[in-house]
Amino acid sequence: MNRPLVSIITASFNSASTIRDTLQSVAQQTYPNIEHIVVDGLSTDKTLEIVKQFPKVFLVSEKDKGVYDAFNKGWKLAKGEIIAYLPTDDFYANSEVIEKMVEALEKKSAGVGWADLDYVNRLNPEKIIRHWKSSEYKSGSFFRGWAPPHTTFFMRRELCEKLGGFDEQFKIAADYELMLRFLEVNKVVGVYLPETIVKMRVGGMSNKSIKNILRANWEVYLAFKKNNLRGGWLVALLKPLSKLSQFFF
Repeated sequence: MNRPLVSIITASFNSASTIRDTLQSVAQQTYPNIEHIVVDGLSTDKTLEIVKQFPKVFLVSEKDKGVYDAFNKGWKLAKGEIIAYLPTDDFYANSEVIEKMVEALEKKSAGVGWADLDYVNRLNPEKIIRHWKSSEYKSGSFFRGWAPPHTTFFMRRELCEKLGGFDEQFKIAADYELMLRFLEVNKVVGVYLPETIVKMRVGGMSNKSIKNILRANWEVYLAFKKNNLRGGWLVALLKPLSKLSQFFF
């Protein structure tokens, strides 16, 4: 039986300190039909040198307008039926992640899928800082501050073609807006895989400073407004509170 091609998109810029873990975690997957695309923003460190050590990776290095521009370039280049995004601060938790996610998507004939995520220490990724246990989506979940961990999110390519990719007017929360648009607005069938599939180093774009955290919550409000959904201001308050339980595991 032919297995669907899965395209993993990684956006990079001066990511030499972490990108090897990202690349290796994809290269070690047991799933037999993967393409890995790295869209680089003209790195000046050793990022490109490291990427070129992985000959199966398709590399594009050119000026871009930021991470979401790079991700959009990536899915447009991708040939896969299923697409996922894996930033350079992140890596897959084990070698069976893609195998299990594809199985879950196929079993439920789902358009999107997600799972759990561990935030880990930047210098010691064996040390877990927070555990993000997600759950099944229920209609209205986003209004209660719920959202899937965005780097665990897999989606059918046809959905990007039909519903659009990342809205680049959002500088921090374009991934949140995309998931809101797919699940809450367009009611795409989703499936939750109840296990940790991604390790994320703390200090990423949305949580590296108080300023960025505030900006991210403001963009949550704007995401609701863009999609003609009421209550975005309340969700912007509830969403940070919903994360408190992640520190107790």
